Amino acid sequence: MTALAILLNLAGATMLLLYAVRMVRTGIERAMGPSFKRLLTNSNHNRIQIAGVGVVLAIILQSSAAASLLATGFAASGLITVAMGLSAVLGADFGASLVIQILSFELDWLIPVLLAIGGWLFVKTESRTPKQIGRILLGIAFILLALRMIGEATSPIRDSAILPAISSYLQTEYVSAFLLGAVLTFLMHSSVAAILMFVTFVSLGVLPMEVGVSMTLGANLGSAAITVWLARGMSIAARRIPMGNLVLRGVGAVLALYIINRFGVLAMIGHVEPGQALLYVHMAFNAILLVTMLPFVHLLIPPLEKLMPDPPEILNPDQFQPISALDEKQLGNPKQALANVRREVLRMSQIVEVMAQPIMELYKSGDVEKIKSIQALDEGVNAALTGIRRYVAALDHSKMSKPETRTARELTEYSINLETAGDIIAKRLLVLALDINQKRMKFSDKGWAELQHIHERTLSNMTLAFNVLLSEDIESARLLMEEKSEMAAMERKSRMKHLKRLRNGDEVSFASSDIHLETLRALKDFNSQICSVAYPILYRGGQLLETRLIETLDDERNTD
Repeated sequence: MTALAILLNLAGATMLLLYAVRMVRTGIERAMGPSFKRLLTNSNHNRIQIAGVGVVLAIILQSSAAASLLATGFAASGLITVAMGLSAVLGADFGASLVIQILSFELDWLIPVLLAIGGWLFVKTESRTPKQIGRILLGIAFILLALRMIGEATSPIRDSAILPAISSYLQTEYVSAFLLGAVLTFLMHSSVAAILMFVTFVSLGVLPMEVGVSMTLGANLGSAAITVWLARGMSIAARRIPMGNLVLRGVGAVLALYIINRFGVLAMIGHVEPGQALLYVHMAFNAILLVTMLPFVHLLIPPLEKLMPDPPEILNPDQFQPISALDEKQLGNPKQALANVRREVLRMSQIVEVMAQPIMELYKSGDVEKIKSIQALDEGVNAALTGIRRYVAALDHSKMSKPETRTARELTEYSINLETAGDIIAKRLLVLALDINQKRMKFSDKGWAELQHIHERTLSNMTLAFNVLLSEDIESARLLMEEKSEMAAMERKSRMKHLKRLRNGDEVSFASSDIHLETLRALKDFNSQICSVAYPILYRGGQLLETRLIETLDDERNTD
């Protein structure tokens, strides 16, 4: 096999490995993504518990970087502290080492099983959860297949003349091997994929175990650098978490590199298969770092604050009263004017999102002042709708093409839906929150969990809807419509479960029954208004029928 063929096969296998890891993570995020926030933020500020959540998230997401970025995002929103975020990240890195251990087993026999079951679920089922389970199983099968392909691609390298020279050099220059492992991990953007590849190389004899250990320790540094890079656009407070992790992991990896290579630690491992020894070192490093650093993460905060000080505070009494995007000077330029309208609709959607975020928190706290301040934001939504209507009416329609006229109409219609969504929050959900507080009502544990889950799913759908507004991507619009159907099913299931609890005599459910059912209806109606942005995009793409009457009549004939 030529060098070019080896490189192509290795590159293809590596790309498949990266894609497979991402596929598993995407499937899990879509299946249960809205629950991650509750999982990480409902841990009562206990560091051990938070670290345990980090372990679970890394195993679920198949990536320490993804779990770390999730914690960083919550810190940016003020939901967790820097110390909590660092605790979660330390746990996530240990969780990722467990994932690598599991994926390193000889599981080739599983590949056809996972492909068959995962492929059937993904292609043949329409329900969201089974479809995403199929995606996850396919991703795991592709990971195992990619590892096999890496082994096949690198087998000719073992007999090459250049390999002994490279291995000998890296074996003596362990710092170079360490830096190479860090760079490769950063370029691959996945420590799981990178370390699995190193383990495969060592198991096949392509690299000596000593070189593999140095590269694996370097992968820990590269993994920490990935999150620093991905979080570069977040707030200073949020970026302290990945920077703190980089300091802890970088210093720990350098110390481990020195100790292992200077004091012959690897000789103590005994007669262990080289690839497995690599995994033991990786797990031991992350376990030691977790146990030794977890009690002291708070000591890292003052130096991080000095290294990354908060920016000077800019006084802004109301961040949602900026200058309107509806520039009247652009009324004669349809393209620019429509861009202004889209920006204003997006600003309107951001206000609605801010109103929706704390609903469940207010159900629990009943903070009257905060409820009133959020209700006051609805006036901004109404004012934005009025401005959009007037602006669109003032456009020079004689200069507009049919697609531009249609876009203006669609944006106006969606702004009306956003105004309705704002009313649902201000006049229904927040009124219910006040009622709960005044009457000192409580939900059953199961009922409260259902409402939280539906609210989280609604917030997730809002993010997707606003992305659709900007991108007009037809696949995202299809996913949004699937979410709308899924929301209706979730509301129906929760209502049936609630009625079952009433039949079983649950006193708590009786007391809060009306509010539980009204909250379900309001969240479903709110979600419908938000998801309406997908209709015109799907209709233009031929993905939506004008009416479902024919389909309904066919169903009725089939039941006769």
